Amino acid sequence: MATISLRKGNTRLPPEVNRVLYVRNLPFNITSEEMYDIFGKYGAIRQIRVGTNKDTRGTAFVVYEDIYDAKTAVDHLSGFNVANRYLIVLYYQPAKMSKKFDQKKKEEEITRLQEKYGVGAGGSSKDK
Repeated sequence: MATISLRKGNTRLPPEVNRVLYVRNLPFNITSEEMYDIFGKYGAIRQIRVGTNKDTRGTAFVVYEDIYDAKTAVDHLSGFNVANRYLIVLYYQPAKMSKKFDQKKKEEEITRLQEKYGVGAGGSSKDK
């Protein structure tokens, strides 16, 4: 009901509001069906992707059909308790996510070069 009044009003949404949500602190054993049960209460869902590998376990992406449904879900599910874990529900922000990925990539490249040239983490080599 709150989403209907939100749509009728000529309210401007903040720029970070997005149809794609990034969910953290999920139980590792949560299923897609359970995610649909939790997030489907707030509107039509286009897609849910639950992280399965070592780096992405406990996270998921939820894509809503409508931006107002996504906003309602963030408002109601941030801090929601699932299996004694409090969910962190954020709007997906590609710029922030890619910065994190780029940083990791740069660190891996530095480590690879250090190993290749026999340079320690301190930046100086005693082999000269």
